[in-house]
Amino acid sequence: MTRITVAALQLAFGPDIETNIANVTRLVREAKARGAQVILPPELFEGEYFCRVEDEGLFANARPVGQHRAVLAMQALAAELGVTIPTSFFEADGPHYYNSLAMIGPDGAVQGVYRKSHIPDGPGYEEKFYFRPGNTGFKVWPGPDATTLGVGVCWDQWYPETARAMMLMGAQLLFYPTAIGNEPHDDSLDTARLWRRAMVGHAVSNVVPVIAANRVGTEHGQTFYGTSFITDERGDILAELDREEEGVITATLDLDRVARHRAAFGFFRDRRPELYGRLVEDI
Repeated sequence: MTRITVAALQLAFGPDIETNIANVTRLVREAKARGAQVILPPELFEGEYFCRVEDEGLFANARPVGQHRAVLAMQALAAELGVTIPTSFFEADGPHYYNSLAMIGPDGAVQGVYRKSHIPDGPGYEEKFYFRPGNTGFKVWPGPDATTLGVGVCWDQWYPETARAMMLMGAQLLFYPTAIGNEPHDDSLDTARLWRRAMVGHAVSNVVPVIAANRVGTEHGQTFYGTSFITDERGDILAELDREEEGVITATLDLDRVARHRAAFGFFRDRRPELYGRLVEDI
């Protein structure tokens, strides 16, 4: 029987990277103490969510994967604790900038980098100013006990194609680090329930557990709504946090059971790829 314990972290972040790293480190240690083997912090936990404004001075905060303080800190922590930590960071690659994720294994090594594929642009989330669309393609990663992990980043989570692509690459769990909250242009729009429904839909239609980690707190008038969660393969919520609390959620998943359920539903048996050409054509 293949069982794996996963965790999602939810917390607020300020402008000081060392304080943010220390706070994430504290929660990673708590998650490890609760048996977690894969521990997911939120997106861009190195600092405040800077994409609410367009400020060319902020490009100076980006670093290559081998020099970024958040990545280096999580590498040391992963090696010390023997856990896997998908680590979101602002990446500089020569003249190019990406919203990236370093997959850090339990030996502390970076297994590779995924660059966020879908880049949003709108009031309060002006990421296209900072980030090129990712050029890595979707990726999956080796996890504990010969498992395979799929990781998308924030805006990727709204796209069913992201989840399905990772599943076809062999993913057994889907992880989504996130930074999402209120919509500055429309006080009446609360996307928290939509955000969750989209990912629960991925769980149901792919018969796969989903782990989502968001931030909380108010940064310069922009409030992040948390509601981090873990679902099982049927979309049932196993653990969750509210809109304000900081903390750790964990769940233990039986991947042999998940595989049986996936086979029984027949979603992958009954796919008709020959009919899906329209999906890869421009509108």
